[in-house]
Amino acid sequence: MESSILQKYNVPGPRYTSYPTVPYWDNSGFTETLWQDSVVRSFGESNGVQGISLYIHLPFCESMCTFCGCNKRITKNHAVEARYISAILKEWVMYRDLFRSRPRIKELHLGGGTPTFFSPENLEKLIKGIFELADAAPGYEFSFEGHPNNTTREHLETLYNLGFRRVSFGVQDYSETVQKAINRIQPFENVAKVTRWAREIGYSSISHDLVFGLPHQTVENIVDTIEKTNALRPDRISFYSYAHVPWIKGTGQRGFDDASLPKDNEKRRLYEVGKKILCDKGYHEIGMDHFALKSDSMHESFKKGTLHRNFMGYSSSSTQLMIGLGVSSISDSWYSFAQNEKTLEDYYQRIEQNELPVFRGHILTEEDLAIRRHILNLMCRFETLWDDEDSYFNELPEVLWDLREMEKDGLVIIDDMSIMITEKGLPFVRNICMAFDLRLKRKAPETKLFSMTI
Repeated sequence: MESSILQKYNVPGPRYTSYPTVPYWDNSGFTETLWQDSVVRSFGESNGVQGISLYIHLPFCESMCTFCGCNKRITKNHAVEARYISAILKEWVMYRDLFRSRPRIKELHLGGGTPTFFSPENLEKLIKGIFELADAAPGYEFSFEGHPNNTTREHLETLYNLGFRRVSFGVQDYSETVQKAINRIQPFENVAKVTRWAREIGYSSISHDLVFGLPHQTVENIVDTIEKTNALRPDRISFYSYAHVPWIKGTGQRGFDDASLPKDNEKRRLYEVGKKILCDKGYHEIGMDHFALKSDSMHESFKKGTLHRNFMGYSSSSTQLMIGLGVSSISDSWYSFAQNEKTLEDYYQRIEQNELPVFRGHILTEEDLAIRRHILNLMCRFETLWDDEDSYFNELPEVLWDLREMEKDGLVIIDDMSIMITEKGLPFVRNICMAFDLRLKRKAPETKLFSMTI
């Protein structure tokens, strides 16, 4: 990649799991009543057709990984599990009471934190409690994140028996030097063991999460990590750019010196080397940061043009309504967003007061909805059209004018009714989406909000 192009576009920018992005939500026009109304509307429109998605945030971890920007609570006290599960189930009952018919869950994901911090028995109690008030939709996909060091065979068997067929294991990098820097010590043998167990039990999609741009990481580290990963042949691989956001309160990203981080061309080379190896090994690039074998459902959905993206990342299932349960979880009714309280103490207090624990949100305008469709198309299909009134917005001509510089640089192809991202432009998909982000353009951030795009 040309150094000048990389430096030109390597700027802070959102990852676009939503539009508007969370820092640009207009909370002043948001109320819990409006949120509930939008949930009821979206449920009525979609439950009988698609089903709904459910994200459950399980925040507890036994130790701090110093590259992590997730909402978590560090503790070795497993007595916290019971109270948290009770709160989750009570929150679910509140949502269930809003629905006019029995919800059908198309997609269910356990994220964290460390979901496998919880015992298999408590995870079974949680999932069975959810389905006392719901059914699984046809073609459902249930998934969870497992820590290779504490995921037991019993975890995998219990969740498999509850309908889970996809598991994601956090790997990051196999270098001992890198692992020490990010306080995430896990030998290859642990990952190999849980991957083997998952295959033996019958999981149909196993994913490994890798990260490039970590402290002290070298090309040799990337090659070694991907070669080891390929030896286990996961169905999916997430190859994320490390998002260095130490200014965000609650992140653990202070366990190393910034000077140890690969910069600009050096960091991008880590990705390009890794991508080439993955493609040579038969993995196909899907959306941004993701790779999959042809046999995986994500590859199939990408080819069909049905890939979806939401706060859980990329998904082969598309639902209009996503309910987030648990501390800090974000819900999406398509017409509005809502986020739960971000501390456990506030979350528990709201639940005990029989209130939905929502503390902020955003009601999407017609302009927001049009732009959201374009950004979703660009992130999932690398192209978008404006061939009907729902896809047009007043400032579209100005957006296209702003994209002319990227067109000159060979990143996009623009015609009368569409824009397509070129092969050269794929690494800059976030920058291209930023051209559509009117809220970001109208009010540039005064402080650091986003990680670097490249």
